[in-house]
Amino acid sequence: MSVTDLPTEPPAELDGHVVLDYGDQALLVECGSTAEVLAWADALRAAALPGVLDIVPAARTVLVKLDGPRYQGVVRHRLRKLRVVPETPTSGPRRADVVIDVVYDGPDLAEVAALTGLTTAQVINAHTATLWRVGFTGFAPGFAYLVDGDARLQVPRRSEPRTSVPAGAVALAGEFSAIYPRQSPGGWRLIGRTDAVLWDLQRPDPALLTRGMWVQFRAA
Repeated sequence: MSVTDLPTEPPAELDGHVVLDYGDQALLVECGSTAEVLAWADALRAAALPGVLDIVPAARTVLVKLDGPRYQGVVRHRLRKLRVVPETPTSGPRRADVVIDVVYDGPDLAEVAALTGLTTAQVINAHTATLWRVGFTGFAPGFAYLVDGDARLQVPRRSEPRTSVPAGAVALAGEFSAIYPRQSPGGWRLIGRTDAVLWDLQRPDPALLTRGMWVQFRAA
């Protein structure tokens, strides 16, 4: 059977995950958590499905970009056969791929402390004591969404985004931490700043932080 022999179908639910047509040249997998997103992205890369041009994870979705409409049916069919289990965090030792020095004097540090019920010193300790993993990238070149940090640091975004956040600002929002690679608007809560260069076209790999890396923050 050729890929063109498989008909298109309405949205399907796969092990609790909804798969939607995204236009006529992509599929969108809706997940319940970032851990599920990362597991699906890994499984899709390993499966090497026909016609897949790119796999783009986000906070709760995985976009599967295809090389034309004829691949939607066959890829959806193959997705039904995938068994995806989110990775269970281990307590074993991990090594930081990148250590980033941070001056913890951000304008939202005291507010983060109030929201979490921690002192500012405890916020800093929580941010530096746990390794963070680069889950995915987006928003701006070099902007990495860091996951698997201390769960006590989960705070909502600001109700009113700032019109300008400086390059190097270290921030928290939801379950994520991140560093702004350049000056831009932003609604995350700023807890510190770093001189680390997140995006440099003169480097062989312009992005300092890439998917799967482990990041250690260190109070400067």
